[in-house]
Amino acid sequence: MKAQRIRRIWGAALVAMTLASLPLPLRAQAAQRAILAARLRDELAAIARETPGVMGAEVVDLTSGERFGVNDTLVFPQGSAIKIPLLVELYAQAEAGRISLEERLPVRRAEQVGGSGVVQGFGDGTSLLSLHDLAILMIVLSDNTATNMLIGRVGMDAVNARMAALGYPHILLRRRMIRPEDMALGNENVATAAEAAALMGRLARCELPFSAARCRELRSILEIPKEGPLPQPIPAGVPVAWKPGSVEGVGTAWGLVGLPGRPYVVVVMVNYSDGAAADAAIRRTSAAALLYFSRLAGATPFGARVSPALLDRVTPRP
Repeated sequence: MKAQRIRRIWGAALVAMTLASLPLPLRAQAAQRAILAARLRDELAAIARETPGVMGAEVVDLTSGERFGVNDTLVFPQGSAIKIPLLVELYAQAEAGRISLEERLPVRRAEQVGGSGVVQGFGDGTSLLSLHDLAILMIVLSDNTATNMLIGRVGMDAVNARMAALGYPHILLRRRMIRPEDMALGNENVATAAEAAALMGRLARCELPFSAARCRELRSILEIPKEGPLPQPIPAGVPVAWKPGSVEGVGTAWGLVGLPGRPYVVVVMVNYSDGAAADAAIRRTSAAALLYFSRLAGATPFGARVSPALLDRVTPRP
């Protein structure tokens, strides 16, 4: 709480300095934008207060870099959302030539686990799946057997070392999927909302240790439509690169929303709760973020509305 208070104070000081440096007509509009931003912060705080259990969230404006967080430095269990860092490491190793995404692995009975997915039903040793195909299964169907096969191939330590090198020491892959004994011992896959949102922001900017082409491919995998609370408020046709996660008492979602004129990141994590409450928190946070950024998309410096494409052509937006 002290850290959050310090961040609010610094944020207010930065806003004040920014306002003072603007011409007087634009200064008033910056003040109005600050009012809109304060409303989003208030809404996130209200959702966190009203959600049974504990909620952490981070929303990032990819145009201005402004961040909106609540309990965003707390560490939460991740469920299947931890599969995004694993996907990043898979592509980083492919870029480095350590593996090929076309490499095929046999499906062995000893590696098959329950939960979501279809690979658990494959015959012992009868199927060979490429690393690329396993990645698709892991993200789209949240296939736990495919995930464990990829963990075995790229290595847990490699995922954690990569996250630490990128500046995210609290994103940790510490167990394979469907390991209740490990969970009971506290050996959990974890992250903070702030670090997860920062990683998604890197994906949006293609600032990851692989080429722009691989970055686009990775993002396209995450954009394959999936049911869940984060994309529910978002209009059809707006691309959403995201991954949900859940275990008993926990619900998470990491998302990158390609809203025309104002793309953004939204990450929500809930624990000590239940599935319905976590889904509601994710859905409400997604809706609040969409409303805020929809107001900014296509807005001139004075808050009038024009085509976002026109703004892109004539002037950079704040």
